[in-house]
Amino acid sequence: MSVLSSAARGEPIEVRSLTKQFGKVTAVNDLTFSVQPGRITGFLGPNGAGKTTTLRILLDLVESTSGSCTIGGRRYRDIEDPARHVGAVLEATNFHPSRRARAHLQMMAIAAGIERARVKEVLELVGLAADAHRKVGGYSLGMRQRLQLAGALLGDPGVLVLDEPSNGLDPQGIAWLRDLLRRLAREGRTILVSSHLLAEMAQTVDDVVIVSRGRLRVQGPLSVLTTEAHSSMRVRTPEPERLAALGRGAGFVPRLLSADTVLVDGATPEALGPILAASDLVVYELVQVSQDLESLFLELTTSMTEAARPVEVLQP
Repeated sequence: MSVLSSAARGEPIEVRSLTKQFGKVTAVNDLTFSVQPGRITGFLGPNGAGKTTTLRILLDLVESTSGSCTIGGRRYRDIEDPARHVGAVLEATNFHPSRRARAHLQMMAIAAGIERARVKEVLELVGLAADAHRKVGGYSLGMRQRLQLAGALLGDPGVLVLDEPSNGLDPQGIAWLRDLLRRLAREGRTILVSSHLLAEMAQTVDDVVIVSRGRLRVQGPLSVLTTEAHSSMRVRTPEPERLAALGRGAGFVPRLLSADTVLVDGATPEALGPILAASDLVVYELVQVSQDLESLFLELTTSMTEAARPVEVLQP
């Protein structure tokens, strides 16, 4: 891919107080978050959380009930020459089955005023150059996903909005997609990607936005979320009972793991360290234990009722 042009530089995505109602059903409920250039942001939530509806509103395919979605401060409909600014993958079904992949992209290029030479570039980029002559009806789901991504990249856009882009890809294809997204982010592009593959997202994204029942649950850098959203400290000490008492006194939940090891649930190094130092407690080992993305996701989306769950915004 060519060096990122000034026209294609990444721009921030801003979702502000977004609400969408379908009759009596509230699909998106006062949702606010942002996506920054040069980073991959994972948009996560269970089925029915409002992710796809939000992305469709962002691309002006659905009208919001209230609130706003902007890209670089503008609604999608107000962006001049949008194919050169925003690329999107929403579903792998908008192909004519009898049309060949190359012809499909050529038609897209003509409609967007993009030079046809770009078609060859994106086919090579997504690994479909050898199959460009084939009819799309004979493509696997994974190949259709690659073709969708090729179409999104035709205009060399600075912003990518991808809904389940790894759907249908085999493990090799998922690894390829991860590497491609990282490369595009390093070039300064803004990448918003929704997915239900939490283990893969944990290896791919820089930032996370988790939603449930249309509401924001948490947003922030993945490294901060998994480290501090629900941190614990594992401590080896010859005085485990005294450590447990100190932990309870500070509002943490200590658990004895072995004869000399205590897990202090909810503690961080900054919170527990001064307590240990002030108590002159002998410590053999002090290790921070963090949640992984999957356990954090499950806690945020299933373990508490909507009314009880506070919105948490973590900063690096």
